[in-house]
Amino acid sequence: MQKIDEEGNVLTIHVFTARDLLGPNLIFSTRNSYPMTVVSKSDAVILHLYKELILELGQNNLSFMVALLRIISDRMLILTDKISSISHKTIRQQIIAFLTYEYHIQKTPVIKLNYSKKDLAERLGIQRSSLSRELNKMRRDGLLDYNAKTITLKNIEVEKR
Repeated sequence: MQKIDEEGNVLTIHVFTARDLLGPNLIFSTRNSYPMTVVSKSDAVILHLYKELILELGQNNLSFMVALLRIISDRMLILTDKISSISHKTIRQQIIAFLTYEYHIQKTPVIKLNYSKKDLAERLGIQRSSLSRELNKMRRDGLLDYNAKTITLKNIEVEKR
């Protein structure tokens, strides 16, 4: 899910995986169009459920309703995290916020990157060259080490959650 501005800059909001739900937070919205661009890097099948069916499923199956509400709540947290990460003032702060998040998800100081530096730059809403330049500075400053597949935290204090 991406936001593309008038100048063609891309900010990746979320990367979906198999069986993810697209737009559950919009089911009962008064706006009937998706405010982001959805790009598939491979073949995908999308199942569209009408809100009447969703209401019926929710009324007849409490587990379905709880799971749907959990997904919607989790999406709000993803958006909140994204707003927080892009509101940092410097590129370094954005990178550190991303690494802190991934550290807590992956539970290791060796952060595995499942995407390219270009994709990471889009996730952070910055130019790829700016990302590479700042990663090199952070390496020189002894904060991290990296290669194409991982970023290893060295002297970065991560927030405790």
